[in-house]
This record gives sequence, C-alpha cells and structure tokens, in this order.
Amino acid sequence: MSRDLKDKAQRHPEKAHKADTPILRKPSWIRVKAPTSQGYRDTAKIMREHQMTTVCEEAGCPNVGECWSQGHATMMIMGEICTRGCTFCNIATGRPETPGELDVFEPGRVANAVEKLGLSHVVVTSVDRDDVKDGGAEHFAQTIRAIRHRSPDTTIEILTPDFLHATPGYLEVVVEAKPDVFNHNLETVPGLYPEVRPGARYFHSLRLLERVKELDPTIFTKSGIMVGLGEDKQAVHQVMDDMRAADIDFLTIGQYLQPSSKHHAVDRFVTPEEFASYEKAAYGKGFLMVSATPLTRSSYHAGEDFARLRAARLAKLAK
Repeated sequence: MSRDLKDKAQRHPEKAHKADTPILRKPSWIRVKAPTSQGYRDTAKIMREHQMTTVCEEAGCPNVGECWSQGHATMMIMGEICTRGCTFCNIATGRPETPGELDVFEPGRVANAVEKLGLSHVVVTSVDRDDVKDGGAEHFAQTIRAIRHRSPDTTIEILTPDFLHATPGYLEVVVEAKPDVFNHNLETVPGLYPEVRPGARYFHSLRLLERVKELDPTIFTKSGIMVGLGEDKQAVHQVMDDMRAADIDFLTIGQYLQPSSKHHAVDRFVTPEEFASYEKAAYGKGFLMVSATPLTRSSYHAGEDFARLRAARLAKLAK
C-alpha cells in the first residue's frame, strides 16, 4: 500500500470534505533529519521480510529515522485500516478488507520479527477494529503469548485501542496475557474530543486504564496526550489529575504535528520550556515516569523508559 501523502488523503474519506488547512512551518526544535543510516535500512528490510505493518510508517512518526537506526520499531497489528476517524491521525480509515476477520498468522510473524531484531523491549499497537466482536482483544493476547514463546526475555508494551464497542470480558483476556506495560492514549483534553477524537469517550478511556490496575496491579499503565491542538494549560493539568486518580504510572506529552492539510490544524507549537514545566508538574502529582518533550511519542525510547519506570517503582516500594 502506497504511503505517500496524496494516497493517505484519498484513504481518509471522512476528512476529505474539510477545507484545506495550511500547515504551519515547524520551529527549529521540531525538525529532524531524514533517515539514511544502514541500521534504518536493515530494520526496514526485516519489516518487509516479515510482512509487518508499523505505526512508525503509517502514522508518519518524526522519530522513525532515529528509532529504526537502533533497530526499534513499533509493530501495528490488525491491519492498516482503522474503523475510526480521528482528525489528528494519519492512519487510513474506512472499511477493512475483511470485516470481522483478523490474520491468524500475524501474531507469529510479529514474534518472528521481534526475535530477528533481538529486541529487549517491544511495543505492539493496533488500529481500531470496531467490526471485530472483542475489538481484537484475543488477537492482542495471542501476539503477547507468541512473543513470550519466541523471546521470553523481551518485555512487552501494548498500546491498545479503547475497545469501546467490544463484547464484555475483553479486558480480562488482554490482562491475563500479562503485558509488562498497558498503554492507551487519551490523546487530548476532554473538551476537544468532539472535534479531535469524535468516535471515543474520554471517561471510558480513563476507566479502561483504571480497570487494568484493578485486574492486575503489577502491570504498569501508561497514557499520553498531544498538545498544540487548542487546549489550555489548565485543561492539561486536569487531565494529569484524572490520570493519577485512575492510578496511571507513566505519562507522555508530545507536540501535535499536522499530517496533511485535511487534518486538524496545529493551534501552536509548544516551547521546550513549557514542556519542561509540564514534566515538573506531572512528577509533582505522583507519576512514576514522565516524558514531555516536543518529539515525545508513545513508543519513543520505550525500552529505556521502561527500565527507568521499573526502577522508580522499586525505589518507591523501598521507602
């Protein structure tokens, strides 16, 4: 499937009716170099050999060059087409090619790719699949088990959809597979949900993460938001408080970057100094781990951050 921006726009029918919004020029602290390293090419080759889809490519992540140069890639399961229509997202939306069905061989391919890359920590994410009865919960569980079988020493982080329309019991299925980190992003402040994340529900997402902790307190929970969408500082601090009330361990905050003129506009570029103030406030509210920089993304430096997260928990327990 072509990954150029023109094709991306054609595969976003719910966004195509919107008037073009000029894309703001990025400030110096946002710009990154194009990927050219041998490590990047080696990782790309492994992804193609195992027929893997990665959110790094599909979402147009600005950190792909750095991460792939180090052999780190975020696996995206359950296809390339999302059944939601979030206005910030560059992943294709629409009707999946095989509605209600998932590739039964995919968990094995993911496990093979993780083994081939020699990953000590892997992040597995997915599109939303509202057409699948359990939202893909069993598929996540099978993928976790397959990775554990092939790479027993690899720690596993999952970045899940909200399972808003899934059948009861879906969350237990995923939690019982024992991921090391359960991540689900709130994405933005609740006041912006109607225009940014119209198919989702803020308090459902919060409750999802809270229930993970209730089911298995040993699993780390993680969530993130983007800034620069039109939120104010007070709303960001309220989201932090809501997350802590849900016992979320790890917070990520990054700058929203507009993928194309058909997507939600960037309201402003938040300065590094403001990100630093968010990080300081979040630690003050009790998060075990915080990553708040312009280029922070859910999976950016995930392995190193997991090691720090685990050390922070041990230090807290030792007090």
